[in-house]
Amino acid sequence: MITVNLDVMLAKRKMTSRDLSAKIGITPANLSILKTGKANAIRFSTLNAICKALDCAPGDILEYREDDDERS
Repeated sequence: MITVNLDVMLAKRKMTSRDLSAKIGITPANLSILKTGKANAIRFSTLNAICKALDCAPGDILEYREDDDERS
């Protein structure tokens, strides 16, 4: 299971979702879909833009966690 830690990075950088969406050129609605983990995919160009805007690495935003069902 992939967990999206975008809220954490936004808080660390003291940036709002609206500021980030404007900076990287996506709609606030699409950024919200990413933040809530409801997106099924993310383009590398979008991930690159987010990392550049937040001065972070992809691993700071996306985290793999084993799902309880996968452990059985």
